[in-house]
Amino acid sequence: MDIKKLIGQLTLEEKAAFCSGADGWHTEAVGRLGIPAVMMTDGPHGLRKVIYGKGSNWGGYGEKITVEATCFPTASCLANSWNVDLLRKVGAAIAKQAKKEQVSIVLGPGINMKRSPTCGRNFEYFSEDPYLAGKLAAAYVNGAQAEGVGTSLKHFAANNQETRRHSCSSEVDMRTLREIYLAAFETVVKEAQPATIMHSYNPINGKQVSQSKWLLNDILREEWGYKGVVISDWNAVNDRVKSLEAGCDLEMPWSYGLRDKAIVEAVRSGELDEKILDRTVERILNLVFSYPADENAPDVDLEKAHEEASKAGDECMVLLKNERNLLPLSSGRPVAVIGAFAKHARYQGGGSSHVNNKYLDDIYELIDKRNGAETFYAEGYRLGKDVNENDPDEALIAEAVETAKKAGRAIIIAGLPDSFESEGADRKNMAMPESHNKLIRRVTAEVKDTVVVLLNGSPVELPWLENTDALLAAYLGGEALGGSITRVLFGDVNPSGKLAETYPVKYEDTPAYLNYPGEEYKVVYAEGVYIGYRYYQKKKMKVAFPFGFGLSYTTFDYSDIKADGDKISVKVTNTGKVAGKEIVQLYVGAVRSRVSRPVKELKRFAKIDLAPGESKTVEFELDDRCFAYWDERTNDWRVDTGDYNVYVGRSSEDTPLCVTLHKVDPKPYIEPIHVNLSLGDLFSKDEYKAVRHDLVYPGLSEEQKKLLGDAELTSDFRFIRARHMWTLRMLIDNGSIDEKQLDKLIAEANRKLGF
Repeated sequence: MDIKKLIGQLTLEEKAAFCSGADGWHTEAVGRLGIPAVMMTDGPHGLRKVIYGKGSNWGGYGEKITVEATCFPTASCLANSWNVDLLRKVGAAIAKQAKKEQVSIVLGPGINMKRSPTCGRNFEYFSEDPYLAGKLAAAYVNGAQAEGVGTSLKHFAANNQETRRHSCSSEVDMRTLREIYLAAFETVVKEAQPATIMHSYNPINGKQVSQSKWLLNDILREEWGYKGVVISDWNAVNDRVKSLEAGCDLEMPWSYGLRDKAIVEAVRSGELDEKILDRTVERILNLVFSYPADENAPDVDLEKAHEEASKAGDECMVLLKNERNLLPLSSGRPVAVIGAFAKHARYQGGGSSHVNNKYLDDIYELIDKRNGAETFYAEGYRLGKDVNENDPDEALIAEAVETAKKAGRAIIIAGLPDSFESEGADRKNMAMPESHNKLIRRVTAEVKDTVVVLLNGSPVELPWLENTDALLAAYLGGEALGGSITRVLFGDVNPSGKLAETYPVKYEDTPAYLNYPGEEYKVVYAEGVYIGYRYYQKKKMKVAFPFGFGLSYTTFDYSDIKADGDKISVKVTNTGKVAGKEIVQLYVGAVRSRVSRPVKELKRFAKIDLAPGESKTVEFELDDRCFAYWDERTNDWRVDTGDYNVYVGRSSEDTPLCVTLHKVDPKPYIEPIHVNLSLGDLFSKDEYKAVRHDLVYPGLSEEQKKLLGDAELTSDFRFIRARHMWTLRMLIDNGSIDEKQLDKLIAEANRKLGF
């Protein structure tokens, strides 16, 4: 297909029309030239194709039907697997169902950082860590696009809340933006080249993303090498001509022709260069012909896909507590299953990602079948739109306590109802409904052998944790979560998930607590790079469960860490009695740095499978980016000369192995000398060694010269204190030199340094 020739045959009006959707879900078609429309639908964790009927429109009013599809675990759940192969398979499975429905683009995955646990859409996002999120999302994108279905990486960028998401400006410094909020997108672009990238609604530092050439073109295309199509989030464009110039190719859904007309008028008036329009149309046509609808796509067996979702869920269950080895449960004994979720599970989030799944596991039925003995049920709390889910029902709780006592052991299924967590609104706090909390407290006080299973899309406070002996975080595990929960509880599956986010003790402990979700139309990212575990470790704060944490029914020993240049190897041994999977995590931390840096940051990970007594050597190869920070002075990544600790272990807090590497900055930054330069910097930095003596000594008194002496070679306390306080301005204040003389000395020193 000769795309450029095709563009030459399009009228100006047709080219402008290509820059917006034909409706809520399709691109424009030009029948006379054989250009088809392609369809896109929601679907980060399962296809959500909506068919509109009589009296309806794309916005969902009137009659509509959502096709049946498989609901896989949500991103927050999948991330706990730390398994890139699994994410690739899930992406491929969703793509196959999309292809069968003639869907060309799946609108996902979402990889916004979890700045606060209370973001209402966190269930759709992977992690608080950009490296983990980027690697998992890249695998998902590669898996889907290998099946001939495009993806839409979203929401680019710094879209970390639902409150006023259309209008609230994310005020964030450049280092934080680069290291935290852009890094995952960069990984996916470079490793997977998603077919489309969806830009977010919000402004960043006052500039609307839809009109940010710096973000959509300079960084995304020129710096990272992105080749695909940038689409808007639905109704995220303010000025179509300016957004087109900035790099937004496709406006979704459409504007009833009004913005198409604006493009035509801008070209004809000379306001918009038609070459920009042609370039945009070329990208869109490449997308259309790269991911065409396939009317001959094979059927999808939803029953088989349910099994795939079930296997995916098995890898995502996180065992957080297991005192007295309460788990795995033995079968053949009575057990009480408590909680309305046991029969009406919450397995996915609300909003645009909601899947109409054909199959759904019943948690109670599966536990009853697997247990092989009398299984009791108690509702425990009520669910529903007409119920105050935060208000404990004393009668239901009393009934649950008696049921648990009768059985002698209990499984409580609790967590966050739909009304507490959904797209479009942020949570007000981290609390579970009090009806759930009170139920757990009362039952665990009476029956010690009680397991709590949480169904939630993001962290919650756990006020009953101390008195609970077993806790399983099942998250929103998709339509097959009941099977995964049952298999883990009874030991048919050894849990291998680990947290992709931190569970703080209370909401007030969270890094963004004082600045979330902002005031009116501005939210300040005052915590900087310190989100999630980076913050808690720097503050030495106690958390309920750290990033990367998860228990197993076996144990793993770490030993023999070795470094060969930037290649790190460790030996991991299964020292228990059952087979299990371990997630080996590698973190890097600078021993000293010129800027404030986290204690350690995740840079590599691997999930391995070990039989009892088996050992494997895990190898990691590091690169400069593993040691770098974003240097705002040079607007680039920098690795300072110095020592770096490389930690390897089971979680962000449990890293028993460490080796130190020395890195050398090949192009150390030299700051031009100025009147406010401290003598501490002048005398401690090697790059100034050739000029500092001639620069300083002409302006010092004899006493000061004596004090300084060969100070760079001493640890004299008086000098350490003095050099920290003194600046070159001190030479003027001393009266030994005037401003003109100092300016001359500084100019000569800078000349010698190459400025």
